[in-house]
Amino acid sequence: MSDALTARAAALDAADPLRGKRAEFVLEGASGAEVVYLDGNSLGALPRAVPARVADVVAREWGRLRIRSWTESGWWTAPERVGDRIGRLVGAAPGQIVAGDSTSVNVFKAVVAAIRLARQDGDGRDEVLVDASTFPTDGYLARSAARMTGARVVAADAADIAGAAGPRTAVALVNHVDYRTGRLNDLPGTTAAVQAAGACVVWDLCHSAGALPVGLDAHGVDLAVGCTYKYLNGGPGSPAFLHVRRDLQPRFDSPLPGWNSHADPFGMSPDYTPADGAPRGRVGTPEILSLLALDAALDVWDDVDLAAVRAKSLALTDFFLRCVRAYVPAGRTEPLTPAAHHERGSQVSLRCAPDARAVMAELLRRDVVGDFRPPDVLRFGFTPLYTRFADAERAARVLAGVLGR
Repeated sequence: MSDALTARAAALDAADPLRGKRAEFVLEGASGAEVVYLDGNSLGALPRAVPARVADVVAREWGRLRIRSWTESGWWTAPERVGDRIGRLVGAAPGQIVAGDSTSVNVFKAVVAAIRLARQDGDGRDEVLVDASTFPTDGYLARSAARMTGARVVAADAADIAGAAGPRTAVALVNHVDYRTGRLNDLPGTTAAVQAAGACVVWDLCHSAGALPVGLDAHGVDLAVGCTYKYLNGGPGSPAFLHVRRDLQPRFDSPLPGWNSHADPFGMSPDYTPADGAPRGRVGTPEILSLLALDAALDVWDDVDLAAVRAKSLALTDFFLRCVRAYVPAGRTEPLTPAAHHERGSQVSLRCAPDARAVMAELLRRDVVGDFRPPDVLRFGFTPLYTRFADAERAARVLAGVLGR
């Protein structure tokens, strides 16, 4: 069986239309040998073009041009320029996304602004619906936003958010892909249902941006946030992004009004007048070094079709699950990621009790890089731009070896 799956992996890799993209990433380990890197859902690999771009920003734009780079090197407009590049990858037309701040800060902006939008309509909405299995920070921020605005938080399973939205709902905060299980939640259906109930929806795209088509414009999404250091490969702590649908921008009332989002930022007025359009989502001075590293990282996407990315993602995760079934001793792991394609993101999560932490540590020692989530989950992220079918097969074979087969 091993020989057959190894041969199958080689055939799939040979036919892969994205196979050339792998060469654009640094995938060697500390020893210089290639590792099987299946943790792009936590931190994407380094695109090879980024170091030279960052070096130029530091040495020339900062080192020689200095303050002139705000205009001559385009630093001032970088948040919107990079935002538009991200927009292409999540299905948003230009002028609706700004890159900057962290995901956490952008979640707070979006949730408070959505509550304020509901209050502008004067219908007494005071409920924040939250995905019950959300990434913890999203929950913390939703509760903080609710305390600040006099609202209350109601938790519901992501699949039940559509039915839970009602006349008191101001906003629903939902993860597009569950960070722990890899489940893909129903963005079109949930968005339509929440809007039909008279509320806004904020989507957290951290585990879907760059992994699959999102369709923000196609589905009329109100607000969205996401990070860029996972499937978008922007680097550790790279700036996040905030999407505000174009028709909502004039009413978007950020709880963090900073000089960078002022209509006349250099007027230094004590009174705040928000800028028009996407810049309204800015706060303070942009994080230029990391923002321009992200800009360079996005170059790898210039000729990529998101449909091809999604097709390969599903094929990779299918093949990995097939290899796990073939290699891993029965009963040692249990898939948590849904089998149905329409319910699956770009990762596979396996329950591995009682020793998942030790198993992942041994996988790392053997140059198969995934990650562990308490109490018993092994997570493997599949990044179609650089993950091979041979990587999926090797990861399953090494996992079987660790588990004693």
